[in-house]
Amino acid sequence: MNIKKKTNSITFKTLFYLVTFSISILLLLWFFQAIFLNVSYERFQVKNLNKISNQILNEEESSLLETLEQIAYENEVCIEYVSASKNISFNTRLIGCELGKNNKDIMKYQTEMISNNRTMQAFRLVNQEYEANAFLYGIQKNASYVFVYTTLEDLSNASIVLKGQLIYLTVIAIIFACTIAYFLSHKITKPILDITEKAKKLGTGNHDIIFEQNGILEIDELAESLNIAQEELSKMDELRRDLLANVSHDLKTPLTMIKAYAEMVRDISYKSNEKREEHLNIIISETDRLNLLVNDILSLSKMQADADTLKMETFDLTKEIHGIIKKYEIIKDLENYNFVVEMPKEAFVLADKNKLNQVIYNLINNAINYTGKDKLVKIRMVEEKGKYLVEITDTGKGIKKEEINLIWNKYYKNEKNHKRNVVGTGIGLSIVKTILERHNFEYGVRSKKNVGTTFYFKIKKEKKKK
Repeated sequence: MNIKKKTNSITFKTLFYLVTFSISILLLLWFFQAIFLNVSYERFQVKNLNKISNQILNEEESSLLETLEQIAYENEVCIEYVSASKNISFNTRLIGCELGKNNKDIMKYQTEMISNNRTMQAFRLVNQEYEANAFLYGIQKNASYVFVYTTLEDLSNASIVLKGQLIYLTVIAIIFACTIAYFLSHKITKPILDITEKAKKLGTGNHDIIFEQNGILEIDELAESLNIAQEELSKMDELRRDLLANVSHDLKTPLTMIKAYAEMVRDISYKSNEKREEHLNIIISETDRLNLLVNDILSLSKMQADADTLKMETFDLTKEIHGIIKKYEIIKDLENYNFVVEMPKEAFVLADKNKLNQVIYNLINNAINYTGKDKLVKIRMVEEKGKYLVEITDTGKGIKKEEINLIWNKYYKNEKNHKRNVVGTGIGLSIVKTILERHNFEYGVRSKKNVGTTFYFKIKKEKKKK
């Protein structure tokens, strides 16, 4: 049972993610405000008092009193300078300042620090008048002491104000997110919808579609990929039509011959044993040609669907190639083809023997069909770095550079109106490619205009079977 997965539009998802993001940020702000506002403020004050303490410790004695006065007013703290001869206070009128007011707790901390002769000490206390926490820092400066006092302000009212502002900010952020989501999704979805509509037309067989770019990188890459696919589909469609034309030609010719000679046997040559046998042999030959065409198409379909398994075995490739060449004796004798063969005495390899023989057959057939007026076909095998390089060369007009990569395509035909000297199907090179790739053999083609073409493949050398 297929369960249809629920899908949402880009507009909905963009809106959902933006609103979720905005609310998450605001909730985070709420959390830190409620939990960490007072803590952050207290840390700031402690850090500021440490800075003041270091400034006092590093100040010259001669200018210390002036510096203390400046520090007190600039940092909104009150300071008391205590020495053996005098006590001086700075900014003691600051709201909440307890220095110089005979505060028992402060006097106790001051006495404790002076009696213990400590260089620096921090005290945390409570300002009873304002019910607020406070800090007292004591710093020993030579024979004198400096006490810095500050009250931590109550931030509860400020926190309430901030929470109220965050409520308004949340509403504004959601409205803003919805507006951005609408325009952003519209900008993204419009080109996607355009591409989708054109892709549907492409799927119906309209290959004149052009997918336009709109400045969004990912969508532009999609449009470019679809344009490439459209070009390839157009080429494939044209090549498919060529294949149908070529296969129709290959089928029509032998069928016409079979019918013509069958009628001749029925009406004329049945009286002559010699003529009847000749005509019947032609019928058999053309039937074999049809059979080969059908078998090649079926073989290619099986291999490309991985339905045809390889039967690997070790065998002598030299012996196999010589056996194949012998079958072309009739071509050599009747049409004066010249086969030049260069091979080692033996060359043992590991492969599917029948499939590799099919490769050799197809490459030799191709060379015979397209070789030059000298009717020369060269078959060469040499050893190279633990591998055998097999080359089959013709002396024809060559292949155009821009067509080199197309020749392996099962729909491709170098000449639409072709003639063959041997039985062939027009899909031989595609079969060659499929077999060699299934064996993971390196293969390729070299061609020079008006000089000829060489097809080659490489196969690993194996030890002779004992």
